[in-house]
Amino acid sequence: MRSVEQAGSNESTAVRTTRGFAVKRPRSPRLLSVAALLCGLALAPLGHTGSLQFALLAKRVDHPFFIVALEGCAEAARVQGDTCLLLGPTGSRHFRRQNEALEQALERGFDGIALSVTHSQWLAEHALQRLGQTPLITFDSDLGPGERHLRRGYVGLDNLAFGRQLGRLAQRLRPHGGRLCILSASPQDTNLRERLQGIRQQLRALEPADAERLDGENGWSEWERCPLYGSGDQQSALFQLTTLLNSSQADTIVSLGSWPVHRADEFRRQLGPLLAGLDARGARPVILLPTIELDGAQRALLDEGLVQAYLSMEVREMGRQSYWMMKRLAQGLDVPERILVKPHAYLPKAADGPAQPEPSAQDAQPSR
Repeated sequence: MRSVEQAGSNESTAVRTTRGFAVKRPRSPRLLSVAALLCGLALAPLGHTGSLQFALLAKRVDHPFFIVALEGCAEAARVQGDTCLLLGPTGSRHFRRQNEALEQALERGFDGIALSVTHSQWLAEHALQRLGQTPLITFDSDLGPGERHLRRGYVGLDNLAFGRQLGRLAQRLRPHGGRLCILSASPQDTNLRERLQGIRQQLRALEPADAERLDGENGWSEWERCPLYGSGDQQSALFQLTTLLNSSQADTIVSLGSWPVHRADEFRRQLGPLLAGLDARGARPVILLPTIELDGAQRALLDEGLVQAYLSMEVREMGRQSYWMMKRLAQGLDVPERILVKPHAYLPKAADGPAQPEPSAQDAQPSR
């Protein structure tokens, strides 16, 4: 037996390994009594005893973002007597491994699957060819426009608008422009591509869909080596940040995901002394980060000046709304094409409390 640490918790989770994959069951009564089933596990078809069984198909099952989304989904499902599971690869994220997990999920006869898309075209040409009658929605990361007909609806952020909101925060903190570097995990993930596009559109003040690298427009430029792509985990993101800070090539750093602050104490330990040295020379950059759920430790980074702003992704609510969309589909009811959750921005207390950039327009009100 080994244990996997739950994000934001000191509780551990027992793991049983089968053929190199794991079944994860929370031990703590504070955590939800749900199973997280990882790809590669041979499973029999589900039987029904009155309750419905739904699945979130993650980019990687051991990522804090998807653990919190599962908690939201399972909270809502439990009230209705249903079950919400978390499926996907563990360890390094890769669209081929997610495709394998999706193929196995489609064989199980779930009442609904919510997919966070890695590589839209690949999944559409492979696992989604076997979709059959399983109701499929996407959450967090949607299918691309050419593949969107395969899913019934989407739950999550308006990722293009989310990128624009990150851009507005950069403009607020650097009103005269700056040298920008963006941190990402993959050039293939649709949600990250849209956020990157939104940042560039906002800083360039252009509406067209294709926003290329910034090169002096409105005072903004991007270092030629950016965006920097990592593996979507904290250590990779902190290594990128350390390298970037030592290079002094950017005075504004925007991450497209929450990876750098999954553990706030580790962010402080690795970057605190470096940021203090830059501050002493008057060269501290602006650092803007999305967050899964703003907690006290992340707020402390903000108030200490180690981070200049957060934009929350409201991940737990994303999980809840994913359940409700899948539930309605399983009942044969209509669902909206999109349900968008509303992000909020947070600035240090010294900056007059939380700032709330204009939220993206809601295509539909979330179900309750």
